[in-house]
Amino acid sequence: MDINEILYLASIWVLPVLLAITMHEAAHGWAAWKLGDDTAKLQGRVTFNPLSHIDMFGTIILPGLLITLGGVLFGWAKPVPVNFSRLGHPRRDMVLVAAAGPAINIGLAVVSAIGLHFVQFLSPDAGEWAARNLINSINLNLLLAIFNMLPLPPLDGGRVAVGILPYKLAVQLAKLERYGLFILIGLIFILPMAGRELGIDLNIFRWLVGVPLEFLRGVLLNAVGLI
Repeated sequence: MDINEILYLASIWVLPVLLAITMHEAAHGWAAWKLGDDTAKLQGRVTFNPLSHIDMFGTIILPGLLITLGGVLFGWAKPVPVNFSRLGHPRRDMVLVAAAGPAINIGLAVVSAIGLHFVQFLSPDAGEWAARNLINSINLNLLLAIFNMLPLPPLDGGRVAVGILPYKLAVQLAKLERYGLFILIGLIFILPMAGRELGIDLNIFRWLVGVPLEFLRGVLLNAVGLI
C-alpha cells in the first residue's frame, strides 16, 4: 500500500470515526448532565470537539493500524466521568446514561444511510468519496452500537444490565468490570488465534457483533429504500 492509498483510506475513515466517537461520548455526558450529574459538563466533555474525547492511542493509532492491516476495528475513547450517586434515580438513570451513546450511534447510522440518497448530486469523484464515508459511517456506528451493548462491564451494555438485573445478580456482574478489558481482548484476539491453531472457528466476536451488524444494516438500508 503506497502513501496515496494510505491517505485516501484515512480520508474515508477519519471523519466517520471522529464523529461517531465524539457524538457517542458527548451523549453520555449530556444524558448524565440532564439527569443530575454535571461532572462531565464541568470537565468539558459535553462538547462536539473531538479533541476532548479522543485517546491518542485508543482512538487514533490502534484503529488506524488495524484498518491498514485489514484487522478487526477496535479502539476506545476517553471514558466520560459520571458520578452515579448524583443522579436522581441512580439505577434507572445509569441505564439511560449508558444507553445514550449507542442510541446516538444508531441515529448517526440512520442519517448516513439517508445521506446516500444525495451523493448522486455530486461529481463522480466527490460522490464516490462521500459514499465511502457514509458507508463507513453506517458500518462503524452500527458496530459501535452493537459492540457497546454487549452485557459486559465496562461496556455500556454491562452498565445497562447492572441497572436492570436483580440486585444480587447486578452486584456479581459489576465485579467483572475490573477484568472487562482483558475479557474483551481474549474474545476478540486471543480466542480466534487459538481457534485457527486448533482448526476450530472460535471467532465469537463475529457471532456476537458481525452477524447482528449484517442484519441491522440490511434492515436499515431496506428501511431507507436503498435495497
